[in-house]
This record gives sequence, structure tokens and C-alpha cells, in this order.
Amino acid sequence: QVQLVESGGGLVQPGGSLRLSCAASGIIFSSYTMGWYRQAPGKQRELVATITSGSSTNYADSVKGRFTISRDNAKNTVYLQMDSLKPEDTAVYYCNALLVFYNYWGQGTQVTVTS
Repeated sequence: QVQLVESGGGLVQPGGSLRLSCAASGIIFSSYTMGWYRQAPGKQRELVATITSGSSTNYADSVKGRFTISRDNAKNTVYLQMDSLKPEDTAVYYCNALLVFYNYWGQGTQVTVTS
């Protein structure tokens, strides 16, 4: 059974930092493109960042220079380091694992940026 379990969300002030983690099980982690997506209230889910099996990365323009995605294949874990957080980063953040037709999602973790 495939499981993606996110952690690390919470409440932070503008300008602060958080590090999200997503631990995967039930998949050959190193083969998957891993991604982080987010969904704010009343909005569609959007791409935040992805990292391929070869560790190539891609970021949404809104987070470039502030967020960093990384992976540890030995730990079957993908991370999202979020710095210089803004109120508009407030959303539920979801972990995604993608390999051709196999597409899995985590349950999400809430990130709230407010003063």
C-alpha cells in the first residue's frame, strides 16, 4: 500500500521559515518524480515544486528563490524548505509521487503565515 505522509506544517510569521517533509512507503521512491503542491481556500491546487529521479528541480514563479525542494532516496523522503514566507503562501501543502501512470497524493499539511 502506497503512503505519503507529510509533516512540518504549522503557524509562522511573515518572513519566517518552515521545512516540510514527506515520507513515502510502498513505492520505489528513487524512480518517482516527487512534488509539492498547495491549495488555498477557494482556489485550485497549484504546483509549488518538483524534483525528478535525477534531481532536476522545477519551481513555480511565485516561490523561486524562496523555496527549495530536495530528496533523500536513502530515507524515501522529499523536503520543501520554505524561507521568507508570505501570507499568500498560506495553504494546505500536498506531497505528490508521479511515475508515468502512477500518481499518488499525501493527505496534506496546513501552512499558515500570519502576524
